[in-house]
Amino acid sequence: MDHPWSLRPGLTVVSPESLRVHLSPPSDSSGTRRSLVLAGGGIRVAYQAGVLKALEEEGLHFHHGDGTSGGTINLAMLFSGLSPDEMCDRWRSLKVGDFVSFVPFHKYLNAADMMAMGDADGIVEKVFPHLGIDVAKINAATGMDGTFNVCNFSRKTNEAINHTSIDLDLLVAGISLPIFMPPVEKNGTTYTDSVWIKDANCMEAVRRGADEIWLVWCIGNTPDYLAGPFQQYVHMIEMSAAGGLSEEFDRISDINRRIEAGDSPYGQQRPIALHVIKPDYPLPLDPDLYMGRIDSSTLIAMGYADTKSYLRSKTDSGVGFLPEVTQMNSSTPGISFRETMAGYFSLDETEPEAGAATGKTNDTELALHATINIRDIDGFISDPEHLGDINGSIDFPPLGTDMPASHGNFNLFSPADEPKTKYMIYELGFEHGGQHYYIAGRKTVRDDPGFDMLSDTTTLHTVLHRGHDGSGEVIGAGVLTLGLKELTKLVSTMKATNTSSTGEAAKTILKFGKFFVGELWDTYAHLAGGGD
Repeated sequence: MDHPWSLRPGLTVVSPESLRVHLSPPSDSSGTRRSLVLAGGGIRVAYQAGVLKALEEEGLHFHHGDGTSGGTINLAMLFSGLSPDEMCDRWRSLKVGDFVSFVPFHKYLNAADMMAMGDADGIVEKVFPHLGIDVAKINAATGMDGTFNVCNFSRKTNEAINHTSIDLDLLVAGISLPIFMPPVEKNGTTYTDSVWIKDANCMEAVRRGADEIWLVWCIGNTPDYLAGPFQQYVHMIEMSAAGGLSEEFDRISDINRRIEAGDSPYGQQRPIALHVIKPDYPLPLDPDLYMGRIDSSTLIAMGYADTKSYLRSKTDSGVGFLPEVTQMNSSTPGISFRETMAGYFSLDETEPEAGAATGKTNDTELALHATINIRDIDGFISDPEHLGDINGSIDFPPLGTDMPASHGNFNLFSPADEPKTKYMIYELGFEHGGQHYYIAGRKTVRDDPGFDMLSDTTTLHTVLHRGHDGSGEVIGAGVLTLGLKELTKLVSTMKATNTSSTGEAAKTILKFGKFFVGELWDTYAHLAGGGD
């Protein structure tokens, strides 16, 4: 049965109009033809919005965009006329629970005959409208060609649908993952998500004459084989996605050899270059978003930071067409948590206390939103500096809001020169209006007169540098704090990562807890009668 979603009340889109896609090249452009390939990855593809923001800041333009599975969502947003900044804003404000839409209860009573665990109603009626996806605008888009991949289940083939021909049914089909969503029946043909055939259609980019392929990869790819049916379902997707990509890489390598020999089957005059943007470690899976352990803002910041890192080190020749280019670091048990600190801040001061006072007078506040990842709990504890990964964003109205960090540093209980003094270091570099900034915050854990343990661990004395790091001129200062509400949120987001069982997760959290309490005890033991 066909699904006439586009005829439902409230879903009628505006009349088609000419619309130039953001990131498309100038009308008179010549030279390098780039293709942007957005692979799938569930609702973790909010990561890609941060990637697009960084690519736009770099001034990169694309003649063609391609999306598969979750990547079609971002391609649809882009072709609906949204800028990368607007895409980031819509992902941040999206209720991820709207992706979940249950079928009538009586169908669950006969689970053996169910077509899927849910349906597409929530996506069509809530998610797509919130994300600004507008089929008529997609069809009318100019400046860049777009292709949306769907699986023709009837023929067991992938179909790349041009943006001028995509419709709501096929947009839904492109993200209809078996078991979780039913297939879409259209004109006597069954369509579903293409991820089992391919998760990134690089050959479509080649056929359209691309000299450079920019692949944004969100699917995990490590040697780790985890236990449990859900993890192994994910592994099946990983194997299909990475395996299909490797086959495409082999074909493109053969085409490059032909180009070098003087043959040009698709018009390229030089070998095709590949650039791959991906996380260093696998992104958290969709259940972590539903449970609030990670949010879209964090994923956006991660995508932005990973892209900035790649752009700093890339070469014109790119990377090789090899399976290893999408591989990520193998993970060991670790800890992740999110933390928001806010307080009065001023651009007119260089000392934190003075900046806080001036900021209070001027009513200017700064908020630092940080996500901390401790990738290896044992290595973290044994390391004297106790280094972790930090991603995040900064809100400071005099400069901007939701400014994602491009890089940063995090230390927990790092030793200081003074005895019985340790530092918690939070540092983030970011960019706004073409200017680079570096915010450096420090919590000083030291036993001063009075009961100061709580204030020491929740008060961040902060300065703002102009430039890429802490060597630049100090242009602002203030004091940020972690309030009770934010502390409660921090605890609720704390989770063990890369653990294979509930028992290992509990053991990992216990290790971190013992370390944290032990460091506090070392400093404040006398408060319990245990010190001098």
